[in-house]
Amino acid sequence: MSGLGLKRPDATKNGEEQFTNAGRPAKRAKVTPEKDQEQPSEDEDEDEEIVQPEEVRSSDLYLDTINRVILDFDFEKVCSVSLSNVNTYGCLVCGKYFQGRGRKSYAYAHSIHEDHHVFINLETTKVYVLPDGYLVSDPSLEDISYVLAPTFTRNAVAILSSPTLLAKPSYDLASRAYLPGYVGLNNIKRNDHMNVIIHSLLHVPPLRDFLLLSNFRGKEPELLRRFAMLAKKVWNPRLFKSQVSPHEFLQEVNRASAGKFRLEQQGDPIEFLGWLLNRLHKDLGGTRKKNSSIIFSTFQGELHVENQQVLVRPDSGKNEKPRFDIDRDIKVADSPFLFLAVDLPPPPLFQDAVEKNIIPQVSIHSVLAKYDGKTAQESLGQLRRFKCKRLPQYIILHFKRFTKNAFVEEKNPTIINFPLRGLDFRSYIDTPPDNLSTLYDLIANVTHESVAGTTRDKENTVWKAHLRTPGGGEAEKWLMIQDLIVEETRKEMIFLGETVLQVRAILYTPYDG
Repeated sequence: MSGLGLKRPDATKNGEEQFTNAGRPAKRAKVTPEKDQEQPSEDEDEDEEIVQPEEVRSSDLYLDTINRVILDFDFEKVCSVSLSNVNTYGCLVCGKYFQGRGRKSYAYAHSIHEDHHVFINLETTKVYVLPDGYLVSDPSLEDISYVLAPTFTRNAVAILSSPTLLAKPSYDLASRAYLPGYVGLNNIKRNDHMNVIIHSLLHVPPLRDFLLLSNFRGKEPELLRRFAMLAKKVWNPRLFKSQVSPHEFLQEVNRASAGKFRLEQQGDPIEFLGWLLNRLHKDLGGTRKKNSSIIFSTFQGELHVENQQVLVRPDSGKNEKPRFDIDRDIKVADSPFLFLAVDLPPPPLFQDAVEKNIIPQVSIHSVLAKYDGKTAQESLGQLRRFKCKRLPQYIILHFKRFTKNAFVEEKNPTIINFPLRGLDFRSYIDTPPDNLSTLYDLIANVTHESVAGTTRDKENTVWKAHLRTPGGGEAEKWLMIQDLIVEETRKEMIFLGETVLQVRAILYTPYDG
């Protein structure tokens, strides 16, 4: 309470009380210190000698009733009574949301019936005392406004990609240390497959910095505004709780996708990633042109694709694979991409000699050979071969572990061996640039865990994200995030999981240690 030693306005002086018709304290602005202290008692004189307030401010009223521990601004900002999202206020005493602050509003009624008087406008972050209705301007409320609507400067954003971030951890109200950006996301029902995608995208520096420095005024699409606000909360160094709920953002995802991605239904993170990137690109005003949005300038590359119809020759053997015939027409096309799909070799059908399943291991270069421009793939009577024409600043790799047949969806348990730093894509680009690096470092790795076997079990699926902290060499650390669990993990153990998605940064980016 900013005005120490001040008594509530319902305190009596010589048995006299000052009440309005509503049975509440009179407005403090009408009460002066001289009137309040006409005939002070000896005890009151002693209190005044200790504190001696120079001025009684109306903003001091009821600030001691604010309960920061129960405040949670992560949920959708709708009135708890009318379910309206127009002109919504949050009660800083109990944390509930109510509409309006006029005499006939739900917030006004709550202030009288529950004796809760301090409310914050969830849009403007201004604080009011109800039912009196006056504005409160007090420095002690700044932390609440910042948790509700965090803001970032360019200097603050620059620190997020430097080792300085590790040297100064943040602390929540319970004095628990946490690292901004590496906080748990609440798994509300079955949304962990979306949580790992959110973490992966929010650790891509260009996209992260764009969202943190954004100042949307309400004219932008709602999905973009909520994604930017979620980014600011994840990277907030002054959280009241060392975790964030993506509820508000995922509610808008449900609406924008017409129910395709829902909180209560387990889904495919790759489908969600593809939908989210394209939707954000559209909401940012992007077009088909290169670099028309932060999404395209960060993730878009270009593939060179060659197609030829399969022709069965009479002299071909039974086991001979079809191949390109240079004497026939080859169709050539260039196709943009936001992530590369990588096929895994099929798992063995039989058990080994000791009756145990063999879990195969492959090198990442062996599966990336699909993009060397020489390896041909047959699909629907067409032969195709691929080679990258232009590499993006940040490349996303999708390892295709799940295949559907007429009966069941199968899972490929193959383990992929990959380097954390310096994965060279020079062999997979048509014309390697002389002045640009083709080496990529891993910054985010998404793995899938379920029961043993080759059948996909969605009900017992667990998704985890491995994220690299800023810095390199001996200071390099990796954190594993599974819903609200955040743990440091050894980098030698990362490749042992069933990797589904990787985000890699080219070496000249800010993530270069």
